[in-house]
Amino acid sequence: MKLTFFGAARAVTGSCHCVECGGHKYLIDCGLQQGRDEKDNSVLDFHPGMVDAVIVTHAHIDHSGRLPLLVKRGFGGPIYCTRLTAKLLSIMLLDSAHIQESDAQWQNQKGKRAGKDLIEPLYTIQDAQETLQLLSPIEYGERTRIADDVELEFVDAGHLLGSAEAQLWLTEAGVTKKIVFSGDLGNIKQPIIRDPQPVEGSADYVVTESTYGDRLHEKMGSYKEELAAIIDETIGRGGNVVIPAFAVGRTQELLYFIREIKQEGLVKSVPNFEVVVDSPLAREATEIFSGDLHGYLDEEAIDAIRKGDLFRFPGLTLTQTVEESKALNADGKARVIISASGMCDAGRIRHHLKHNLWRPECTVVFVGYQAEGSLGRRLLEGASVVKLFGEEIAVRANITRVEGLSSHADQAGLLEWMNCFAPRPQQVFVVHGDKDVTTAYAQLLKERGFAAHAPDYEEVYDLLSDRMLAPGIPPAVKEPQPGSYATSSAYRRLEEAGQQLLTAIRHNKGGANKDLGKFADQILALIQKWDR
Repeated sequence: MKLTFFGAARAVTGSCHCVECGGHKYLIDCGLQQGRDEKDNSVLDFHPGMVDAVIVTHAHIDHSGRLPLLVKRGFGGPIYCTRLTAKLLSIMLLDSAHIQESDAQWQNQKGKRAGKDLIEPLYTIQDAQETLQLLSPIEYGERTRIADDVELEFVDAGHLLGSAEAQLWLTEAGVTKKIVFSGDLGNIKQPIIRDPQPVEGSADYVVTESTYGDRLHEKMGSYKEELAAIIDETIGRGGNVVIPAFAVGRTQELLYFIREIKQEGLVKSVPNFEVVVDSPLAREATEIFSGDLHGYLDEEAIDAIRKGDLFRFPGLTLTQTVEESKALNADGKARVIISASGMCDAGRIRHHLKHNLWRPECTVVFVGYQAEGSLGRRLLEGASVVKLFGEEIAVRANITRVEGLSSHADQAGLLEWMNCFAPRPQQVFVVHGDKDVTTAYAQLLKERGFAAHAPDYEEVYDLLSDRMLAPGIPPAVKEPQPGSYATSSAYRRLEEAGQQLLTAIRHNKGGANKDLGKFADQILALIQKWDR
């Protein structure tokens, strides 16, 4: 009975963990690595055909985005998730596949001119469609036997519509162990969805996220008024309010708030201001959020549904075509533009940033977590110039953040969830956070009386004997000091090269000792030259 960490170990994206029980393997999440975490998403450290089933905690791409790659490489087992996670995956995986195909096509067009070989997309729309055929929905609270020796039950994690904490009961050699995976735990008092639910009873092992494990959220409860003030001031001076937002979850939350802002007349300068959601994926997701949500909503949202649509209001437009998107930056009209991706590393938001970042009358509002290495993070850290579509863009717009809109639990919320386990688990594994944060939160848990640590990538733990079987690979690149992204593009290149070096090392695993020794000598020579 083993647990191996294949993703989000001292990293905040690419969640992927593997439980082995009775000779069978079960993945918990299989997400894309994004931002600084990204190394080579095509590299899997296990054979997909040897995986018996996958359990998906929620639909966000950093938890689900490599599922079609699994299927492409030979996985054909069931994929367990909640009913609404299955609905969201039906649009998100197809969208991700479209991005993979488009990116490969664009790179091949460039590569032809440079005489390079053609590359394949990570996966295709067909791979995503085949993946959707494997989805096996389970409702919250339905304890389900997924194998002779494994039972599964989902609990509402309060992070995204359909998000879940996964409880697993594993039996091997006559011994049963319970392990709980938090998935992503939600913030309290969010609109639409319920607060995270505690797991009933004890657990032998807990794998917990730690995105905000080192800090508390600020300005809780005032985000609607703060957002209204930003809109009022910016549109009043003729500028656009550009909001990078994840198409699924965060966009619908923003629409919920803006509906209330309009109803309450909180924007005085232009009360009938226009709001545009420029994301085909967000458009489809909003339809799902407006569907059958029984068993998934909080009481306030249910009451709002009785009175009318949660997300529609006068002045709202949801674009579909590229032409509609381009027109938004051509007519000169001041408006609120909500577009994906939330970290600004892909999608239509990059076009809106290109046309608005250089305008001092505009405001860019961040309403979610920005991973290390993402364009969003660089903007928040004060970048004065960014490159978009090969062009350098001066940053003169107001860059701000509305803290209260986080969909992740903060340190207090994480601790409250952990304190529900009585007696204390045998071991707590802290994952899904920047490497310094996972370490800091693990130390805090130790101070609160928990046995806890932040596992490294590929660490293997024996759940029967409660001990580490094999250490993992620690992060190799030091974190930059605050502000360094804004001041040194050369340092960013150096860090990226370091990540590529680590990937190259892993690719040579199992090589001839003579070659590996030569490789090590070359790396050590570089270290001696530059370690100053």
